[in-house]
Amino acid sequence: MAELLYRLGTFSARRAWRVVVAWVIVLGIAVGGFLIGFKGLATSFDVPNTASGAVVDELTKKLPDYAGAAGTVVFATKDGSALDADQKAAIGSLVDSADGLTDVSKVVDPFSTESERADRQKQLADGRTQLDQAQTQLNDGQKQLDAAKAQVTAGQEQLDAAKQQLEAAGMPTTQLDAQQAQLDASTAQLAEQQKKIDDGAATLASKRTALEQGAELLKLSDDIRVVSSDGSTALVNVAFTKPRLELSEDAKQGVIEHFESKPIDGVTVSFSTDIAQGVPQIVGVGEAVGVVFAAIVLVVVLGSVIAAALPLITALFGVGVAALGSLAFSGVVDMASVTPVLAIMLGLAVGIDYSLFIVKRHRRQLLEGADPVESVGLANGTSGNAVVFAGTTVVVALLALNVTGVPFLGLMGTVGAVAVVLAVLIAVTLTPALLGLLGTRILSKRARAAVGTVHHDDSKARPMSTWRAVITVLVSAVALLVVAIPALSMRVGLPDGSSEPVGSTTYNAFQQTSDAFGAGATGPLLVTADVPAGLSDDDVTSTQLTIARTLADQKDVVAVAPIATSDDNRLMAFQVIPKEGPNSVSTEELVGALRALPAVDGDIHLGVSGQTAINLDISANLAGVLPLYLVVVVGLSLLIMILVFRSLLVPLIATGGFILSLFATYGAITALFQWGWGAEALGIHTGPILSFLPVILVGILFGLAMDYQLFLASGMREAYVHGAPARLAVAKGFRAGRTVVVAAALIMISVFGGFVFSESTMIRSIGFGLAFGVLVDAFVVRMLLMPALMHLLGRSAWWLPRWLERILPNVDVEGAALERRHHVEPGHEHEPEPDSADATTTR
Repeated sequence: MAELLYRLGTFSARRAWRVVVAWVIVLGIAVGGFLIGFKGLATSFDVPNTASGAVVDELTKKLPDYAGAAGTVVFATKDGSALDADQKAAIGSLVDSADGLTDVSKVVDPFSTESERADRQKQLADGRTQLDQAQTQLNDGQKQLDAAKAQVTAGQEQLDAAKQQLEAAGMPTTQLDAQQAQLDASTAQLAEQQKKIDDGAATLASKRTALEQGAELLKLSDDIRVVSSDGSTALVNVAFTKPRLELSEDAKQGVIEHFESKPIDGVTVSFSTDIAQGVPQIVGVGEAVGVVFAAIVLVVVLGSVIAAALPLITALFGVGVAALGSLAFSGVVDMASVTPVLAIMLGLAVGIDYSLFIVKRHRRQLLEGADPVESVGLANGTSGNAVVFAGTTVVVALLALNVTGVPFLGLMGTVGAVAVVLAVLIAVTLTPALLGLLGTRILSKRARAAVGTVHHDDSKARPMSTWRAVITVLVSAVALLVVAIPALSMRVGLPDGSSEPVGSTTYNAFQQTSDAFGAGATGPLLVTADVPAGLSDDDVTSTQLTIARTLADQKDVVAVAPIATSDDNRLMAFQVIPKEGPNSVSTEELVGALRALPAVDGDIHLGVSGQTAINLDISANLAGVLPLYLVVVVGLSLLIMILVFRSLLVPLIATGGFILSLFATYGAITALFQWGWGAEALGIHTGPILSFLPVILVGILFGLAMDYQLFLASGMREAYVHGAPARLAVAKGFRAGRTVVVAAALIMISVFGGFVFSESTMIRSIGFGLAFGVLVDAFVVRMLLMPALMHLLGRSAWWLPRWLERILPNVDVEGAALERRHHVEPGHEHEPEPDSADATTTR
């Protein structure tokens, strides 16, 4: 590999313009692909095979109106007064004219809904009055009937007495038969009237039962309102025909434009995240500041503006190709909005670092008097070789995201891996080409004057003392463990409106809804009930009430309302309002409790969905795949490191140190974003940690950690195999690699840290996690803990079973063999190849 990279480097330096033009063509293809294929980004996430997903599938079949996405438009008066008649009319007019919007199935007028509620309450009151009147009439009729019965009974008694007298006197009773017939007819008539009264009483009782059931259902839904109690805020519910993940940005923007098209005096309009959560800004002031800081670090390390500009130019070029190229496929796959941001983060960070490694090696060789073209080849074959292996580790970690089985995570990992591959390719081709064009101008004037007099000297390197190594190991490990303590209480979730930037329409909608209707109104649950076949229409209300009572009896449930029943009465849907917001602990526990309920009445099974439940399911599934992903990444990377370092203990030290830095990073993220330590100063909203952040951090930080491990430990191994005692080799390798690792880490921290100032909480947490992770891993683990452990282990650090040593290929990541074959004496010049105009420009 080193020899191949050496040839590639010298070719690029001698054919510089061809390489530059080739990369410009690649950028042009990426731009063309973007212009043709970009179709927008998704602002939501999905995980297949979740409990809530199964509920949505069932709704799609039987109650499709409730399977699509839904959002809320919030109207509120600016001064907190009640909405007046004109304002209500204007809102109603916007609602009425919204029916034709793209992918919108229904828009609900809040004032009509409240009017219907009031009408329903009036109907219940009137119904009770009518039933009471009917009951009075029945009671009066029963009294009259009872009186008539008494008269008939008295007549019958008189007739029976007369019959007895006649019979006693031996006289015939024929003359009384006509009277008996009249009494029998009266008795039959009274019996018929009694049946009517009994039937009426039964009907009345049935109606009263139905009325009271309806009244109880209405009472259970009392706290589900769309107009606030003070009349200052109104919610317009918008239902879409397509599910959340299939809903286009154009459909959501159409709703926003419609309701903002006619401003209403004294009224603000805002939109829930389901409608207005847009694609976060990819590059802002914070990111630019991070790049500027990286440029300052490069100037300090490389000693000239020209040299410092080269890694920045190549990194930005690679970011452009990676971002535009990935966005070109947004019309083919559902791409989350954070995906290109991740590609930019990684592309910038590793792109600058990888180019820096090669430029710094080339600069050192030039100062020692090497020929520029030969130096480019050697730098590419040595440092470039390390770059390839370092990049391979990162790529393996990112591509392993596909084993999680989560589509959007796998795509994020793939796009990130492409960005890293491009960074590596650009580092070993475009960087040598630009170095070839610059020649010795990569050095400052003062440095050019000193060419041939500067030589690398590691004679000052001294092993650390054993007691110092022991203290370093203990202090470093304890410090990392202490920082990791908050991770024990980490909760994961997806951002809601409260996480949006203050003053944004989504933040305003969330806060106004929470203030006017209660925190639970910002994250209602959708509960379905599977009912056995054979339920009659007359029994629907009683069944709904039975289910609603069960739901209302659960802890932290504020209100329950039946909202739909399928045509075959087999599926019922209910809206449940929790006590607290969608990311609260109580709401999470409520979803679990509802799913754990036994079948209602023994055969009615409940399911829970809605945006809140969907987000909880996604977060739970992502947390579940973390252990598997960690095992896969660590396992694959251990194999790579065993191959590179030809040791068993060095990879284990590297991995153990990474685990410490990873959990310390989790702890710092939890303390800032969940506990709120320092959040106010940064303007950060506290809440659960972004659900896919722990998984993402494993992949990226492990890859980057192994980069620094490679550049430090490879120098230690090089010194060791060249005959230095094991502990002295540790000092020599550390001394040789510390400057470039410090510079590379500072660059990554500045680039990632710039994203902490993004408007998006998602990007903020990713940027902070990566910046802090690189900080502790590079400066605590790689530059303190790892050298101290290597010192304590001594020669045993490089132990490898003989049988394994025989079968492992020697990859020579340090490029030592290459240096021996292509060593160039100071002042020696290579002749340019024939017909090589480019070669003459490198002199």
